[in-house]
Amino acid sequence: MKKIIPILLFLITMQQTMAQDAAFKKVLDDHIAQTVPVISVDSLNQHLAEFTVLDAREIEEFEVSHIKNASYVGYNNFSIKKISKEIPTNKPIVVYCSIGYRSEKIGEQLQKKGYKVYNLYGGIFHWTNQGYEVVDSSKKTTKKVHGYDKNWGKWLTKSEVVYGK
Repeated sequence: MKKIIPILLFLITMQQTMAQDAAFKKVLDDHIAQTVPVISVDSLNQHLAEFTVLDAREIEEFEVSHIKNASYVGYNNFSIKKISKEIPTNKPIVVYCSIGYRSEKIGEQLQKKGYKVYNLYGGIFHWTNQGYEVVDSSKKTTKKVHGYDKNWGKWLTKSEVVYGK
């Protein structure tokens, strides 16, 4: 009996995790049209140095945490003119946000200007849920991730969810 209880607890935990993952995938598929090719968090992690990484969240979100070496471009104040001056079109770009919706819209603009661009599937939420590192505005590793709002923040499962700085 003592051996069965840990096994049952493990199975229940696995079932809950799988249900959470399936629900998150459905949310992503409902919100992301894939008008920009997607890249998985695992693939980005393996090839990070090959990409220019852009964060399409707002500055408050970026300052809480972001993928190491990502550049802030924002969403509401995104400027394709500024990007065109700063980033060459010959290096592929990965854009991300919380889950991938805002970054897809920014990616569409970049595609129109001739960039080879990918949208990070699941955004920073999936990145951290898979255990990949993020850094704060001081470039120190952190477990904090801005949850955008309480409806979206519930999808962060392995982070300390914050809603302000």
